[in-house]
Amino acid sequence: MTMTIGLAGKPNAGKSTFFKAATLADVEIANYPFTTIHANKGVTYVREQCPCVTREKRCGNCSDGIRYVPIVLIDVAGLVPDAHLGRGLGNTFLDDLRQAQAIIHVIDASGGTDIEGNPVDIGDHNPLDDIDFLNRELTMWIFSILKRNWERLARKIQGEGLKIERILAEQLAGAGVDEIQISCALNECKLDRSHHTKWTDDDLIHLCDIIRAMSKPMIIAANKADVAPRENISALMGLEQIVVPTSAAAELVARSASKSRAIKYEPGDNEFTVLSQQLTPAQKKGLDNVQTLIKEMDGTGIQKCINSAVFELLDLIIVYPVEDEGKWTDKNGKMLPDAFLMKKGSNAHDLAYKIHSDIGDRFLYAVDAKTKMRLGEKHELNNGDVVKVVSTAK
Repeated sequence: MTMTIGLAGKPNAGKSTFFKAATLADVEIANYPFTTIHANKGVTYVREQCPCVTREKRCGNCSDGIRYVPIVLIDVAGLVPDAHLGRGLGNTFLDDLRQAQAIIHVIDASGGTDIEGNPVDIGDHNPLDDIDFLNRELTMWIFSILKRNWERLARKIQGEGLKIERILAEQLAGAGVDEIQISCALNECKLDRSHHTKWTDDDLIHLCDIIRAMSKPMIIAANKADVAPRENISALMGLEQIVVPTSAAAELVARSASKSRAIKYEPGDNEFTVLSQQLTPAQKKGLDNVQTLIKEMDGTGIQKCINSAVFELLDLIIVYPVEDEGKWTDKNGKMLPDAFLMKKGSNAHDLAYKIHSDIGDRFLYAVDAKTKMRLGEKHELNNGDVVKVVSTAK
């Protein structure tokens, strides 16, 4: 299953610009609410150094030693207060987020748009308010799904002696919630499972808030950071969650110029090289401004935000399966053909199942292609490992 990350936020915060910059997909961008009506899906990439940099030759699947591993990015309709009640395009927004394993919340760090995405003067709106309202909308969306059949479910659990975690997980499966998350949330909120018929709406909302945090982990993209008041950025960076200052507009300029071969630029770089000698004075001035900005910000923040969502928020690693541990190739002689995103703590047997269920079922052992050491099924993998899996499967 391909990793899917959702882009969320109020209208006019820069979600669609972030999406286009990260994917180079053709989407409409405008300075008014609800430019995005239907979810846009595209492919973006996690950036990491390719293991082939330690070899005499490059693998052919990286760019100057930089490996890009694809993930799906979803840009959903902008969210406004009371979206869970259907206001704005709320129902569409929330339904589109079901499949996301994590959310990048794109906020207007400049404070230049109000809570509903309407333009105001820079600094007039507190971006911290946007974070609170999105969390509440997601929580209330989950609550509305659970509350819909709660009385019937509560009686069924009690009358048939069913496991509450399983019933709740079945009810919330469409929201991307599993039984383990339900169990952890119940433990954290300390609700009495044996008296669930007495739970109040406030109890359920508290439970759903914890479920939301566990099932939809979130990173903040403090967008328009290049024009944001310094105090806004300081307040955002002081939050107890991952916050990355970004300039989606600058990234879009750099990526578009790179695509047209006007500059040499890799997503995540903190500078670029101008290649074209045919730039107009306006184009040259625009690129100079972007160059200055990304040097000051140490990049546009877009690639850092994607990497942070995958490696920090979701705690994933990249593992490279091969068939020839000496040459690091597959059966067709292609070097490092695949790169798998896996949960940190995954072992060699998990990798075998990731490759194919038959290989997992008939797993024998694995080999660390870097050290040539034999690995048992419980050997924990590390980021950047190159591994051969040995199995009796054909």
